[in-house]
Amino acid sequence: MVARLKVPALPLFVIATAFGASSTIQAYLIRVLENGSTSVRSLLPLLGLNLVYWYVPALLAPTIMAVALRYRLGRVRWSTQVAVHLAGVLVYSLALISVLLATRWLLFQEDRPATYPTFWNYARLTYLMQLDFMLMTYLSLVALAHTLAYRRELESRALDAAHLETRLVEAQLQALQRQLHPHFLFNTLNTISGLMRSNIDAADQMIDRLGDLLRMTLHSSGTQEVALKRELDVLQKYLEIEQTRFGNRLRVTMRIDPDTLDAQVPNLLLQPLVENAVRHGIAPYLREGSIAIHAVRDDSRLKIEIVDSGAGLPPDRLMALNRGVGLDNTRSRLEHLYHARYEFTFSNLERGFCVTVRIPFEVEAPTDVEAGAA
Repeated sequence: MVARLKVPALPLFVIATAFGASSTIQAYLIRVLENGSTSVRSLLPLLGLNLVYWYVPALLAPTIMAVALRYRLGRVRWSTQVAVHLAGVLVYSLALISVLLATRWLLFQEDRPATYPTFWNYARLTYLMQLDFMLMTYLSLVALAHTLAYRRELESRALDAAHLETRLVEAQLQALQRQLHPHFLFNTLNTISGLMRSNIDAADQMIDRLGDLLRMTLHSSGTQEVALKRELDVLQKYLEIEQTRFGNRLRVTMRIDPDTLDAQVPNLLLQPLVENAVRHGIAPYLREGSIAIHAVRDDSRLKIEIVDSGAGLPPDRLMALNRGVGLDNTRSRLEHLYHARYEFTFSNLERGFCVTVRIPFEVEAPTDVEAGAA
């Protein structure tokens, strides 16, 4: 539901007063042209009438705009909108004409038409003469409400996009910091140094993998979402380095549904999650450990699971994670990209720990060139 717009009272008052003054001048000049001359004192009742003419719509504007947004275009059925706005314009027009008639009856008693001796006839004539104006002002307020709502949504989306860019840059910097972290770099170089004495080809491959990992991370700079297969390529480079470090202590399995490979995922989503699994589920133990990455389509969503064979987390820490404490950068990017349409949950298994991400299943539309080639 769209939040209620805050309609500032002062601008409405200023605009209504300006229109009232303009209408007064026009009405006075018309009287001058019709009668040849008229008293300046007649300006006061004209001003009072015309101010009422515009102040009533200004006073009712917040209510009309709130109703318009409550039953906004595209949010409810057209039949409901027609019924609501027919009722709305009827109530609005009756309220305006009632105040207008009372004011005119008090201020211009000498101008009551002799051909319409009863108030009922006079009221019906006035209502019909003013109906087009009342309908126009009502529809103008409805249109203004939609315009302000759309503008606010565009501003909100622009702000979200700016936040996403910031989060992406932070994720890239954090990824590089993890890759260049002294402990990580020391272990990687130490492994390369050991391989140089026993297996130069393996050491050369390790150097290539480290370089590829850094290049791939920088290559995706500025991209919010990538295909899952591309994200897995980056992850594979990272895992190859870690598998060289841990040897038989690290066993990695991937069960990726082929239908999910083209699904869009946040750029640099998987590496920090898998790195946490390596750090907490593999590194602390001397025994053999495993990490499993699963991806499957779950109706209209993509489900990704990262499972490690560690000891899991204490209940209080697990509860804190599921309440949104920790992994702030990943969670914020998911929030900005998908709002309430994602899940980011953690669970202890009988033997291990599981991180689950569910996001909308979306595939990037092919470009014109790709569509033509297909």
